[in-house]
Amino acid sequence: MKTISAKHTDIDRKWYVINAEGKTLGRMATQIAVKLIGKEKPLFTPHIDLGDFVVVVNAEKVFLTGNKETSKEYFHYTGYPGGGRMQTVADVREKFPERLISKAVSRMLPKNKMRARRMKRLKVFIGCEHTHSAQQPQEL
Repeated sequence: MKTISAKHTDIDRKWYVINAEGKTLGRMATQIAVKLIGKEKPLFTPHIDLGDFVVVVNAEKVFLTGNKETSKEYFHYTGYPGGGRMQTVADVREKFPERLISKAVSRMLPKNKMRARRMKRLKVFIGCEHTHSAQQPQEL
């Protein structure tokens, strides 16, 4: 038997769209991360980026279980002494609801040099309209 290793010429990227309305954030983020990595493809090779594009709509309507809306906090450091800032999920949802999904997906991707490239293929939109209809994305 021979082991098949993917080459850069084997990359075939597809487009998928996910409606986040009523979906649990963590479960949806794992599905998105698998698509961005390309792990479900038979030619998956860890050192070659075979992932697909993912478009998420209705980002503001994503669901969080339990009392995470008030108790879960995101930490941000401004770069200045004493510049650590904490924001609850409710605060982030109010100002930038697309960041909830992008942060969840980013933290589920492997921490390597391909993470930034994979995150560029994630498109998150507020509302049900998106600008990638020309790519004819499939429903995920």
